[in-house]
Amino acid sequence: MNLDDLNHLREVDPQDMLARIDALPDQIVQAWELSQTLPLPISHRSPKQIVVCGMGGSAIGGDLAAALIGATSPVGLHVVRGYKLPAYVAGPDSLVIASSYSGNTEETLAAAEEALQRGTRLLAITTGGTLAEHASANDYPLWQFSYEGQPRAAVGWSFGLLIGLASRLNLALALENDLREAVDVLHEHRENYQASTPLPANTAKRGAGQLIGRIPVVYGGGVFEPVARRWKTQLNENAKVWAQFEPMPEANHNTIVGISFPDALMHTMQAIFITSPQLDHPRVRLRHDLTYTLCLENGIMCDKFMPRGSSPLAQMLHAIQYGDYLSYYTAIAYGVDPTPVAPIAELKTLMAQAN
Repeated sequence: MNLDDLNHLREVDPQDMLARIDALPDQIVQAWELSQTLPLPISHRSPKQIVVCGMGGSAIGGDLAAALIGATSPVGLHVVRGYKLPAYVAGPDSLVIASSYSGNTEETLAAAEEALQRGTRLLAITTGGTLAEHASANDYPLWQFSYEGQPRAAVGWSFGLLIGLASRLNLALALENDLREAVDVLHEHRENYQASTPLPANTAKRGAGQLIGRIPVVYGGGVFEPVARRWKTQLNENAKVWAQFEPMPEANHNTIVGISFPDALMHTMQAIFITSPQLDHPRVRLRHDLTYTLCLENGIMCDKFMPRGSSPLAQMLHAIQYGDYLSYYTAIAYGVDPTPVAPIAELKTLMAQAN
């Protein structure tokens, strides 16, 4: 489990997931710049509600964007993970964004077709596939980007394009300035987390070492709730470990009771709290501290992560960056290739055979 052995990293990671994680700041800038040039008809510029339809890595950008603009946007942004749209999504006042990295996600394609039948405004975000063909055939805007890799590694695109869209729709203020700060923070901390930085100085490597043999539970509130989800799914897909995420303060009304049994296994859990003195509600910050202590008293290992930056966007992206490196080094420590997701591929095959 020598995370400083670069030859070992290359052996375990032959498809170079590490390079994609390293590239997050560049990816988010490219997505923003592209978003300012892509087509946005006048008919799409005054929605009364926005719905992002997507799954997995193509949906998380919607969660992050909704959390980011929620405090200022006069328009609600919601994420639908599934085949069906809610009944209230109908007519030209609704903007449905079909987000599918491959363009072939069956749930997203079904939702896009339903949106078309209901007369909503539609916009597609994809690298191509059937979704791109659907957009062209039905004459709605196609925001197409080019990227080689796993959908989860394209978070800079899925999030960056949506915040670019939010900026063009005037749903949030100062996003461009916040993005500049965020990219500076990402560049600064990339040096701390990159593979060449040895374990004693690399908090992501040290954090991964603590997770070995334990089941992580990630806590986050407010803008960090979808970040906690991102950590959970990255640990699932990159490190192939069972992981959970819990929203705060909701976790204090149920999850916190479940810290007693099975008592022989409590020591195998690890609670990680994403918390920000600047952005957390004061009572949520207190809840993080009290829950941290309560978990420790019940034999559960705990850790905290405090993102850097002054803006919500900077802190969110820094937390995403750290979580991505954390999941990567956890994969390396377990000796598992972080790129393939064999169970997902198997399920897709079984679904296709069942048609």
